[in-house]
Amino acid sequence: MNFEESYEHASLRKTVAQVCAGFGDDYLRRVIAEDGRTHELWSALGEAGLLGVNLPEEYGGGGAGIAELAIVVEEAAASGNPLLLLLVSAAISGEVLKDVGTDEQKARWLPAMADGSDKMVFAITEPDAGSNSHQISTKAVRDGDDWVLSGTKYYISGVDEASNLLVVARTGTSPSGRGEMTLFVVPTDDERLHRALIPVEVRAPEKQYTLTFDGVRVGDDRRVGEVGRGMDVVFRGLNPERITGAAIETGIARYALGKAAAYARERTVWGGTPIGAHQGVAHPLAAAAIDVELARLMTSRAAWLHDNGLPAGESSNMAKYAAADAALKALDAAIQAHGGNGLATEYGLAHLWGTARLLKVAPVSREMVLNFVATHTLGLPRSY
Repeated sequence: MNFEESYEHASLRKTVAQVCAGFGDDYLRRVIAEDGRTHELWSALGEAGLLGVNLPEEYGGGGAGIAELAIVVEEAAASGNPLLLLLVSAAISGEVLKDVGTDEQKARWLPAMADGSDKMVFAITEPDAGSNSHQISTKAVRDGDDWVLSGTKYYISGVDEASNLLVVARTGTSPSGRGEMTLFVVPTDDERLHRALIPVEVRAPEKQYTLTFDGVRVGDDRRVGEVGRGMDVVFRGLNPERITGAAIETGIARYALGKAAAYARERTVWGGTPIGAHQGVAHPLAAAAIDVELARLMTSRAAWLHDNGLPAGESSNMAKYAAADAALKALDAAIQAHGGNGLATEYGLAHLWGTARLLKVAPVSREMVLNFVATHTLGLPRSY
């Protein structure tokens, strides 16, 4: 096995870093302070051809895969500018459309996603279904050439930033009682689609919404994939979300450790010795760095498996689990190394804790990852 990074991947990392450097590591803090959105950085990455690296070339993408998208996600986060909507627009919606969308659907939606002029977000979570997606109750009923959607979704990210929403809806019930799901692309400005902002303590540009579908009508040309086979398609999109979720966490961790190491090399308190020379400061940072590199390896493995058409569920879940823990450990060690300064706005650390902590819960909770590994890796009886 050759673990040396290819020239193409190294160049991609450098390009993303250069674009993000033009905004500075205080860009996200300024956006958050103004309750704004990261439109400028998103557009800059799109103009550089970086948002659609995993999308087909004929639709304006880079013709590469999730391994390359994970690099974009990680390097943006490593610059201090994690972009959560890359996980749902490019990773989930982009991969689903690439895999099962018709030629007309790809031509209709992928170019704008690739150049950054538009986004497509994703709606699966419901108040009463939680992690049990088979219990989704939002329904889509056939009415002539149209489908009518009714129901509620919540914790849907970035609806205010996207023109379209990829929705998972129930179109039937299997003999075993499980829901048969189908995917639809719904315009976010439909007058029968109502949104309500969910107040959260995490400070981030990407806002969360409860959505109510009050008889939203869409044509069959907005159905993605086969009727009733939506869950098969969704799980092909959720692995990329887990992979890019891991990538954003490792990027945050690298950013935090970089800040901490620079501070610990320069900060002196007793006798002119930098605090980084003391093991009480150095060892927590070193241990965090080890965890980050282990998570990056699993993330790379998961992306490689996905891009090569091999089962990637196990590695994707493990990568997401490991990266979430690594990011929080790195942030905590970095804040501790700064002492009181770790909570000061100017040192640029504490504002990222909410995003890092969020990704320990979403897009799949650590408990569900452990359930998956217990059942699929260890062959233990299913616990739920």
